[in-house]
Amino acid sequence: MNFMRVKGLMRKEVYEIVRDPSSIAIAFVLPLVLLLIFGYGVSLDARGVPVAEVVDHPTDLTASFLGELEHSPWFAPTRYPDQASAERAMMQGRAQAIIWLRSDFSRRALSTGSSPIHLTINGVDANQARIIQNYVNGTWQTWLAQQAALHGQPLAIPVAADVRIWFNPALRSRDYLIPGLIAIIMTLIGALLTALVVSREWERGTMEGIMVTPVAKTEILLGKLIPYFAMGMGGMVLSTAMAVFLFQVPLRGSLMVLCGTAALFLLTALGMGLMISVLARSQFVAAMVAIVTTFLPAFILSGFLFDIRSMPQPIQILTHIVAARYFVAMLQTTFLAGNLRSVILPNVLGLGVLCVVFLGLSVLRFRKRLD
Repeated sequence: MNFMRVKGLMRKEVYEIVRDPSSIAIAFVLPLVLLLIFGYGVSLDARGVPVAEVVDHPTDLTASFLGELEHSPWFAPTRYPDQASAERAMMQGRAQAIIWLRSDFSRRALSTGSSPIHLTINGVDANQARIIQNYVNGTWQTWLAQQAALHGQPLAIPVAADVRIWFNPALRSRDYLIPGLIAIIMTLIGALLTALVVSREWERGTMEGIMVTPVAKTEILLGKLIPYFAMGMGGMVLSTAMAVFLFQVPLRGSLMVLCGTAALFLLTALGMGLMISVLARSQFVAAMVAIVTTFLPAFILSGFLFDIRSMPQPIQILTHIVAARYFVAMLQTTFLAGNLRSVILPNVLGLGVLCVVFLGLSVLRFRKRLD
């Protein structure tokens, strides 16, 4: 290993980056755009849900309960004269749920504590249906407690739950999604940055000039890896700053742990891209392979949107070769819970194994030959 030759190759790669700003766009513009789009566009919260309201016998209590719904940020209620018209609104997509207060609502509300509400929910989206059901139940329990306290009556509830929510007490899905988004974006950035490196040399015809030099293949790979590692870490700093200052995601862990895990993951992602660039001699092919083999598995199989424990057993086993799975778990833990060694250390070990495998395969597959 001759570090002067590595330094010269790094300088050459920096000149290539300056002359071709596409790498700068991938490292800094791409995370900015993707975080803005996904950060504001992707949400698991159900806000402003269109709800149809039907009241058989209007009273002060029905008006009070419906007022609680109308002042809630979760619902956008509309009054309908009868159940049939409300059902037509749901069939036409103008309502996602129907809240029907029957004629005995006022009599049973405070006397028994049981819910005399007929709730119909559009179940096409099962996740949103469960969210709407929980929101209506929560609104009902809150209103019932307020009315019982107002009338000086004991609330007849068989079980009183004292709920304590850890790590994300505001239940903001954005706090959970943004760290996962950073992992997905860094997967794409790391793979694309290096997937185009060697293939670009083949397309431009400059690889032949490198082949006749006395540099070793490890020196060539290091000279290409180090500049893009620095750019990737710059993109990680930008993404973290946006998460904390723009999206207000709490960072409860230490910056040292965050930087260390990010560096390990970025090396793994760069190794994946480098292995692709060694095998593919076309930038177009390398880019397509990088997206299909890194971004899509990271998006679907990392636990970012879909819980891995709910997947079939063979798919759960397959997720262990997806590097983003480990980084998503570490980011969500570092941001929301802190430096939990029981979560971070096993994921660091799994990510370290993948890093050695991908970088090792890149070195083994790279040849200083034209065939």
